[in-house]
Amino acid sequence: MRLLYLNPNSTEAMTQSMVAAAQAAAPWAEISGWTNVDGPPAIQGAADGAAAVPGLQAMLPEARAFGADALVIGCFDDTGLAEIRSAAHCPVIGIGQAAYHMAALLGQRFSVVTTLPVSVPVIRGNIDSYGFALNCVSVRASGLSVLEVEAGGSAVLARLGEEIVQAGTEGAQSVVLGCAGMAPLRSALAANTPVPLVDGVAAAARLASAMVQD
Repeated sequence: MRLLYLNPNSTEAMTQSMVAAAQAAAPWAEISGWTNVDGPPAIQGAADGAAAVPGLQAMLPEARAFGADALVIGCFDDTGLAEIRSAAHCPVIGIGQAAYHMAALLGQRFSVVTTLPVSVPVIRGNIDSYGFALNCVSVRASGLSVLEVEAGGSAVLARLGEEIVQAGTEGAQSVVLGCAGMAPLRSALAANTPVPLVDGVAAAARLASAMVQD
């Protein structure tokens, strides 16, 4: 089974960290990741997302030739999901979409902890369009940029941890990590919070595997 992660941004390090997290979550699958070299360095808001879509679309012929059994949009905004799904030869899922489904299974009420405030309207729009508006307690912006999250470190963990704790006090039964760059941080964050954490990169690997028909 070949799962192919398409990173809408041009930061290769994020692609590699996603592949590592996905492979750990789905060791039975062959997981690869491709980087949109023509995309922005990070997807932060609707304008960045729109700029990334043509590069994602250009990957589709090669993805077919590669023999991908499922494609995963490797950005929490699910950048270009509708466009890629309508043209792809195989099932397509976004890491945001996967995370919401997994969070709803873990607990009826979830919150999202994401990066900058500019990302919140896109995330809110996706939650509404996927039918999870009543499940979502809040979408909390940490004020950290995508590349700051990707770099990690104690200050980043502390800031994200603060938002996770606040989400729990609001009544969230699980917290979705709202950036692909948070995938490598999940274990460290989970060690300091009683609220279950959902990483969309791992969730997408498991759900994409289930979507592939034998």
